[in-house]
Amino acid sequence: MVKTFMTIAGLVLCVAGVQAQDRLEVQGTSPDLYVLHTVKKGETFYSLGRSYSVSPKDIAGENKISFEQGLQLGQQVKIPLSNNNFSQKSDVGAGYTPLYHKVGEKETLYRLSVNHNKVSLDNIRHWNKMTGDGLQKDSYVIVGWLKGGGGTPAPSVPSAPVATNPAPTQPSTQPPATHPSNPPASTTPAPTQSAPPVVTTPPATTTPPATQPSTPPPATNTPAETSKPAETSKPAPAAGASFEAIYNQQTNSGKNVTSEKGPGGWFKSNAGAGKYYALHNTAPRGTIIKVTNPLNGRSIYAKVLEAIPQIKQNEGLIIKLSDSALEALGTNEAKFYCNLSYED
Repeated sequence: MVKTFMTIAGLVLCVAGVQAQDRLEVQGTSPDLYVLHTVKKGETFYSLGRSYSVSPKDIAGENKISFEQGLQLGQQVKIPLSNNNFSQKSDVGAGYTPLYHKVGEKETLYRLSVNHNKVSLDNIRHWNKMTGDGLQKDSYVIVGWLKGGGGTPAPSVPSAPVATNPAPTQPSTQPPATHPSNPPASTTPAPTQSAPPVVTTPPATTTPPATQPSTPPPATNTPAETSKPAETSKPAPAAGASFEAIYNQQTNSGKNVTSEKGPGGWFKSNAGAGKYYALHNTAPRGTIIKVTNPLNGRSIYAKVLEAIPQIKQNEGLIIKLSDSALEALGTNEAKFYCNLSYED
């Protein structure tokens, strides 16, 4: 009996080890991004170069190892990531493997983008099927694609979830016919990512008093699952809703607002056209801020990503906006005067 138990435990550990090796994690921050590879029997600089689509000399240089010295069995080597073997385009073709980043404590989507070549926030959402900006600690997020993949099989493009581990979502399209019990299991993780921005707010504000029996799951279960990123689950009336619509909901159509006046700045962003983002010190992440240029009356709606970094060049600023917002506000100044209003 004991021998059987030990055998089963050993098999479980082996399977877990193989799954961990199948996920390639990005190490370092821009511009020095790399993945770690453990040398196996018979591997050389040339074989690694072919596997990871990188020059053998670049691998040797990155690890400060001479060709004469060669590689040792079990040795960990850095595989550098560059434009030749690392893509962060929205859609990649066949032959690419996803590269993941493990989310740290209090890490934001904006900070993750900055640390990984300022990859487009829209691309991160697309790859990971995200509808909001919330990230959960210790979850895995796709931040780019590796050409070749070092021998690791490449899944389809949108296979990795963000708020939970990637494994649960892969069976979601295969077992419905043979395992009736699996669809609920495979669809349960999904609400942790998409449910907060899609269905939480309407039921919570209008239906509980009269129709609570018909809508208890979205009203009671989803907030409990997403209690960590509370500030991101609050401003989301529906998937695809405009920032202006979310602002009107948060402020009760402008009736409950806090106002500020002062200098603003800007930061470079890869956000899509018509989408504006902001850094602000007091408004919670996910809050929509209405920003008005008092000189011409133009205004835009921007979504808060995180606080303004406390560095000298940001002293005195009440807000920093993504660069695309400047044209919409009709200004090209490095610092500009603006009026703010947001949820009280």
